[in-house]
Amino acid sequence: MMHPLRILIGCETSGVMRRAFAARGHDVWSCDLLPAEDATNRHMICDIREVLDLGWDLLAVMHPPCTRLCNSGVRWLHVPPTNAPAEARPDERAAWPDLPEDTRRAIMWRLLDEGAALFSACWRAPIPRVAVENPVMHRHGRARLPADLPKPQIVQPWWFGEPVFKATGLYLRGLAPLSATNRLTPPAPGTEAHKRWSAVHRAPPGPDRWKIRSRTFEGLAAAAADQWGENARKEAA
Repeated sequence: MMHPLRILIGCETSGVMRRAFAARGHDVWSCDLLPAEDATNRHMICDIREVLDLGWDLLAVMHPPCTRLCNSGVRWLHVPPTNAPAEARPDERAAWPDLPEDTRRAIMWRLLDEGAALFSACWRAPIPRVAVENPVMHRHGRARLPADLPKPQIVQPWWFGEPVFKATGLYLRGLAPLSATNRLTPPAPGTEAHKRWSAVHRAPPGPDRWKIRSRTFEGLAAAAADQWGENARKEAA
């Protein structure tokens, strides 16, 4: 019998990826600044950088704070948003309506630097197999990341049996690209089905919008656990 891997799922509160690996017999823990939604006792509430050196075999960082790095957020670097970003300090959020535009812009660029630093720390972690998820990045974000960062594998939930559009970049070190397991046929643009598949992008504003937009889908998690987990377990046997 092959021994279980020690796996860290970073920046996850949903438990979707953690449970997928756990179901396959691995010693897996999740980590985030927020508590786990499923109240598991295998979740660490801390900055992921505090636990990267605890002897993991595989690291999957599925929802790093990517808003400042991805294309959808690049406009805020030039014209700061009306509402304070969630990542800003409490004093900055309180003062946001009265801050000059230049000060708001400086905060947005600082948050970009902080997001890039977290991403880089995960990529450079002393772990042999690493996957870091991030949407397609803008040039300012990419310029702040490690020079050895490869092009990401872009996957879609509908590759894995989930009728959803959500292009996701997987930056991989020591892991092979994921293979589709149940590739669906996307509906034509303009149809009702296409609108349903676009639910992630069409999520209305609100306090839970970030959860809806960042959540890992069960099909992708199962593929990762089967392909990354089993191949890594064979290598470590």
